[in-house]
Amino acid sequence: MSLTPRAELLLKALIERYIAEGQPVGSRTLSKQTALDLSPATIRNIMADLEELGLIRAPHTSAGRVPTELGYRMFVDTLLKVQPLRASELHRIEGELAAEQDAPHIIETASSLLSQITKLAGVVTVPKREQAAFRQLEFLSLSPSRVLAILVTQDGGVHNRVIHVDKPYSPAELVQAANFFNETYAGMTLTEVKRALLSAIQRDSEDMQRIMRAAVVLAHQMFADEKDSGEDLVVRGESNLLEIPELGDVNKLRKLFDAFNTKRDLLHLLDQSMRVGGIQIFIGSESGYQPLQEFSVVASSYKVDGRIVGTLGVVGPTRMAYEQVISIVDVTARLLSGALSGERVTEPPH
Repeated sequence: MSLTPRAELLLKALIERYIAEGQPVGSRTLSKQTALDLSPATIRNIMADLEELGLIRAPHTSAGRVPTELGYRMFVDTLLKVQPLRASELHRIEGELAAEQDAPHIIETASSLLSQITKLAGVVTVPKREQAAFRQLEFLSLSPSRVLAILVTQDGGVHNRVIHVDKPYSPAELVQAANFFNETYAGMTLTEVKRALLSAIQRDSEDMQRIMRAAVVLAHQMFADEKDSGEDLVVRGESNLLEIPELGDVNKLRKLFDAFNTKRDLLHLLDQSMRVGGIQIFIGSESGYQPLQEFSVVASSYKVDGRIVGTLGVVGPTRMAYEQVISIVDVTARLLSGALSGERVTEPPH
């Protein structure tokens, strides 16, 4: 859709004014706000054209206009200028994500920061165990028939499991088995490790060394039937949405809060963002999910050791300050990636 420069300027001014104040914007207001030397009558004609194109609409009998989903989409795609974070916000995100804490707490911190800084709802998907990169495995003898396996992933996750064995292993054999395993599989994702173990068991031969066989058998038991546990989506700041005037409809909020609780649709949407990578913006019905019809989602993928493992973002009304929210989401994703990868990431001011 192509607009004249005057129409673009008026659409941009109207949307920015509506985002700031939440009230329908009239031609007289635009006449005073813009630098164009246009009469209110000329502005009304341009607004009539914008309305015919489906970019703005008149709510009820108001003389003013508000953006439509299509108007917001054009604004975000072609008219928006993303604002850099304030130095105080940047330092706060850097400091809190760089603090010494394990991966689950870092993810919770990121969700809380998103909600606190944007005054909207912050969401972060938790990396699936299978996506995590393997770092180290240790075996400790508990009894002749039981071995404790301790799995450490690159994101700092630690997982324990008691394995039942049909033959005793000496402490030295367990150390050797762990060393062999760590040298062979370090850096692979857990999914890749599982496949490699299954393949090794299938081609097991008599001349395979006892230590190699012990490592494969013990590790296979460690990974067998392992399921993800804990939260798969961390949501913080839902109550912020109660303070937004246009979200006063209890039924709209109930549907959204139900979506936060069930998580299925929101997780599916965020998984879509993870596959695409980069900043993704879903405005209203673009999400494809009824509970999000009145809301927008700004999301970005994040990484661990260069591998995309999850998505974070913000959920709020379609009338959100996109020029600020996009920057907050983008920087938080970069800093979360660095924190989970054990790197010190400093975001320079844009």
